[in-house]
Amino acid sequence: MRALVVGANGLVGSRLVAELARREHRVTGLGRGASRLGAKVPYVSVDLGQAEALSKTIEVTKPEVIVNCAAMTDVDGCEREPAKAWTANVEGVATLAKAARAAGAHFIHVSTDYVFDGDAGPYDVDALPNPRGVYALSKHAGEEAVRALCEPGKWAIARTAVVYGWPAAGQKNFGSWLVDSLSKGQAVKLFEDQWVSPSLALNVAEMLADLAEKGLAGIWHTSGASVVDRVTYGKKLCERFGFDAALIQPSRMADVKLLSPRPAKSGLVVTKTAQALAHPPLSLEASLERFHDEYRKAST
Repeated sequence: MRALVVGANGLVGSRLVAELARREHRVTGLGRGASRLGAKVPYVSVDLGQAEALSKTIEVTKPEVIVNCAAMTDVDGCEREPAKAWTANVEGVATLAKAARAAGAHFIHVSTDYVFDGDAGPYDVDALPNPRGVYALSKHAGEEAVRALCEPGKWAIARTAVVYGWPAAGQKNFGSWLVDSLSKGQAVKLFEDQWVSPSLALNVAEMLADLAEKGLAGIWHTSGASVVDRVTYGKKLCERFGFDAALIQPSRMADVKLLSPRPAKSGLVVTKTAQALAHPPLSLEASLERFHDEYRKAST
């Protein structure tokens, strides 16, 4: 299978490139700036705002499947720079969707639980989105671009949530920030009133690779299998890594001046995904076990 991974330098994208290469597929990575990939695969540097260059790359590489892991994910940054968020999360996606249709390629787009308002989670794949804030609105609009522009039956939307892994790719993620802080004995404040589906990047990459190999269409929730509040996640991480759980300080979202709204009762139902894929969503305990293995191997 010829695969093109967009956002290949990122946390999920880099792991997906490695996973597809491990499965002996022909992979090309596409990312912004120089390649930071460990896997030795062809790489093209293109920004999501460069529509002509994106389309040309797809025309030349002739992928059978395109997986878009790229996005502007800084939630408050999107609120500050809505035009930039729209370019990355909507216009770039639309360009990729149109190019995928022209190439006859299956298109898999990575989205987020933030398309839901967080009033009544966890959410199943057929739940009605109700995005709040620029990031959420732009990601939902990106989903709609996929539905409208891709060939019917040749697209998949893969929603995930609170993705973490070690080492981080570029900016810190929730898990790597916690490990870095707690390992130094620093106290951390975590929301006790936000429920999420923490997702190990390695597991997300496995699920995306399964979707690509099977050519599955429709909406899929490719997150962790456990829905927990962030304090519980932090304490479970302390338990596995041997950190002092007293460093976890519960806080509430209302106590922090957040520029953009966050869904409170979020989380994703992964029943459909667990039944269909060879690599199902992992429980929090299993995810943290693999996360610890990543950390240990990187530290030796």
